[in-house]
Amino acid sequence: MADREITITTDEGPMGTFVVHPDDGERHPVVVFLMDAPGKRPLLHDMASRIASHGYYVMLPNLYYRTTPSFRLDWSSDESLARMGELMRNVGNRMVARDVGALLAHAEGDARANAERVGIVGYCMSGPFALWAAAEHSACVRAVASFYGVRLHVDRADSPHHRLAGITGEIYVGAAEHDDWVPLDMVDRFEHALQRAGARGRVERYWGTHHGFAFDDRPAYDPAADRRHWRELLGLLDRNLH
Repeated sequence: MADREITITTDEGPMGTFVVHPDDGERHPVVVFLMDAPGKRPLLHDMASRIASHGYYVMLPNLYYRTTPSFRLDWSSDESLARMGELMRNVGNRMVARDVGALLAHAEGDARANAERVGIVGYCMSGPFALWAAAEHSACVRAVASFYGVRLHVDRADSPHHRLAGITGEIYVGAAEHDDWVPLDMVDRFEHALQRAGARGRVERYWGTHHGFAFDDRPAYDPAADRRHWRELLGLLDRNLH
């Protein structure tokens, strides 16, 4: 595997990005990995590398770059938790869709990336980002996944459920049963919107789990749910990108 930290210049500042892909000289489909709220950190680098090991060119950007070049949550610090909340409020669906455009433009210029076949995955705060970006870049995004994504169906013009008809790739949404940020009635409303839009995809509820079940640095980590999440994510990418 080959990995490196790069800086992608956007109209809104320098976006630090971790890139990892097989070191075999071949072109590989692109997977954009959107971070959760605690920040771009070693756990996510390891997850990106795991995805890449299945034959993908994975890009993991720092979505907080407009405000800070780096952030990693210290769970024991109230100040750090407050800072995370501030950073989260400064990022939105349209912003991240522009960021994904910059990532794909960079990938188009890399001989090791196939930017005509793209997948996007988001967790927690980035679940809605992934869906919005999939609609914005529907010409090349063939698969999109959201795991315990927040704000899936809200009373706002930029709620991702409004964009479902514009997503041409396969959609997978995995939701926790117990989630203060994503109650099951929101999951139900999103699923109904998915069906009404005629989009290709499905919503699954991970019964008995809590928000954050796929991250082993969170108290809600669930090994069985994590294994299921990997099966679903890699299966989705394999069906649509390879």
